[in-house]
Amino acid sequence: MAARFLQIHTLTNYPSSLLNRDDAGFAKRMPFGGAVRTRISSQCQKRHWRVYEGEHSLGTIGAPESVRSRVAFDRFIAAPLIADGVPADVARRATQKLVAKVFGSEAKQEKAEKKGTKKKDDADAAPAEKGVSTAQVTVVGKPELDYLRDLVREAIAAADGDADKVEKAIDERTNEKALRENLRALKPGSLEAGLGAALFGRMVTGDILSRTDAAIHVAHALTVHGQMTESDYFTAIDDLVRETGEQGSGHINASELTSGLFYGYVVVDVAGLLSNLGDDHALASDVIERLIHIVATVSPGAKKGSTAPYAYSHLVLVESGSAQPRTLQNAFIDPVKTTGNLVEHTYAALERHLSELDGMYGKREQRAHAGLATGTRFENRQTLAELAAWAKAQVLS
Repeated sequence: MAARFLQIHTLTNYPSSLLNRDDAGFAKRMPFGGAVRTRISSQCQKRHWRVYEGEHSLGTIGAPESVRSRVAFDRFIAAPLIADGVPADVARRATQKLVAKVFGSEAKQEKAEKKGTKKKDDADAAPAEKGVSTAQVTVVGKPELDYLRDLVREAIAAADGDADKVEKAIDERTNEKALRENLRALKPGSLEAGLGAALFGRMVTGDILSRTDAAIHVAHALTVHGQMTESDYFTAIDDLVRETGEQGSGHINASELTSGLFYGYVVVDVAGLLSNLGDDHALASDVIERLIHIVATVSPGAKKGSTAPYAYSHLVLVESGSAQPRTLQNAFIDPVKTTGNLVEHTYAALERHLSELDGMYGKREQRAHAGLATGTRFENRQTLAELAAWAKAQVLS
């Protein structure tokens, strides 16, 4: 019987880096257990995992992709039509009309006009002649965009390319119920919205596009110890001015750098993943196998040119079971001592916490791990490739 949940726990050490910044340019942080910890947001982690293009990337699976952008409709609907010879004003007017239909902003606008409280909405985000954009980033699947582009093409042909008639032609082809059903029939599960939405979810404001609940849940990564930070003072030398004998620098600034051993936590809702992927067990298992590799080896990070913030995890511990997931972050409520061997102290705290959880609740999960210098700690030690294959088998069993 396939696992209900897979839990992926990681410990990854980054020296001298600025992995995830706040609006003021400082490393993100979070108080936890009486100490401030350095933090990497879940959004930051998920973005790097989604866009990673190397070995084991999600993009090489071959499933339809999701497009996250404010200009997706302009790029994938209006622009191809213009390239095929449709006048730009006609293509964009038709596309903008369709955007209003899809996101429900047309109905909202009509209601607001009746009340005399018209507001700027998605469809009004930019004049059509300047390009079609939405007020916020939207997540749309390539299958959805392809279908909608064909629908706009048909409407333009029916209107004989007349910009004044094209909106009526769009209305005639976009009955709300039929449009919604046609979009959801494009691919099994939630793949009409693309693989990214099937894994990490999609929020929508209208009734046409389907909402997709995330099947992969990602926690903010926190250091297991208190924050370790230093202000990095740096200068940039003006080479040409220096040749004249003038002293000084062309630029002086400072930024925050941190180092830390981060605990990361990912939960795969296997049932939700299968539902989102149309009950395709082979695709779901392929996603999980790649996810293990990506979580362990793909680094988030700013200031790449000056800090090279790349690291592989010291530990990847995977649990398979049907009980409600629970984080192991609480192993580090008391900040781990940074004196002596930090990794050994962290392993000991994690092992002790796991033992106490098992003693109180019973051991309800199967476990396997890949780790550096774990010795006899934890259980079922494997290579990362073997661990990924083991996790994959939990879906196929």
